[in-house]
Amino acid sequence: MRPAAYRGRFAPSPTGDLHLGSAATAIVAWLRARQAGGALVLRVEDIDTPRVVAGSEARQLVDLRWLGLDWDEGPDVGGAHAPYRQSERSKLYEAAIDRLAAQGAVYLCDCSRREIAGVASAPHLGEEGPRYPGTCRRFGMRPRPFKRPPAVRVAVPEREVVLDDTFQGPVRQNVAGDVGDFVLKRGDGIYAYQLAVVVDDIEMGITEVVRGADLLDSAARQVLLAEMLGGRAPAFAHVPLIVDAAGERLQKRDPRQTLSGQRESGCAPEALLYDLVATLGIAAADREWRLRDLVQVADFDALRGRTSQSLVAGLL
Repeated sequence: MRPAAYRGRFAPSPTGDLHLGSAATAIVAWLRARQAGGALVLRVEDIDTPRVVAGSEARQLVDLRWLGLDWDEGPDVGGAHAPYRQSERSKLYEAAIDRLAAQGAVYLCDCSRREIAGVASAPHLGEEGPRYPGTCRRFGMRPRPFKRPPAVRVAVPEREVVLDDTFQGPVRQNVAGDVGDFVLKRGDGIYAYQLAVVVDDIEMGITEVVRGADLLDSAARQVLLAEMLGGRAPAFAHVPLIVDAAGERLQKRDPRQTLSGQRESGCAPEALLYDLVATLGIAAADREWRLRDLVQVADFDALRGRTSQSLVAGLL
């Protein structure tokens, strides 16, 4: 069989302006696609509608084009896998839940975070909250008197997931033990990030996901969920997070740390590209590179094995 043509994606959330770390990730995603002679998809991850900031999607696209980036498919250029906004793809996510329900692999859960945290054996797991102990699993999808609108959780099988990240190396995780049965659809009707990205990556034929290392912990869940849906997860390449000189994560609220802020301050895109390439260490920092020249010379060895990288001195 011939290998699948490379299809990458950059998938920002329109919750504010893109900070410089997101810009660096977008550059890597663009270069990976162009080096492979493949396609780059721009997908807007606006599924969490209460967090969407009006006008930020348009500003993000303007900022990316100002930096010199382009894409082959997206909300502004169309493509065979439209729509490219997650808020317009809900039917696909509901169909995925229906497929899992037919396998007996999902269930309704009306437990609150406080109730879950009250279980003595439930360790805390970052933004996911405490590990869910499976309290409601035995009820399946059967209607019953609920204390609150129920979420839909996936019944995670007990096995280890193994993947080899392009930049971060081998990852092994027992999702059942480390995370538990995670949410696919919240009680307020909003589909979870974990479900939406898996469905979209499968349906859009994505072969490699380039994104920030803060999402590395999600990879095993997404590999597992893709397999449960009868698909195959893409390869992963988690880019080191760009942090400030103090080691703190960049903020969308600080205009010095955003693409829009740099653009509106009069910064030349070539100068910003130079600084971001120097920060990433993917090309020699002794000249101002143009994107099309970087396609020939970019070397990603500097990204391997690092989960964060400080901005070059003077960038801010």
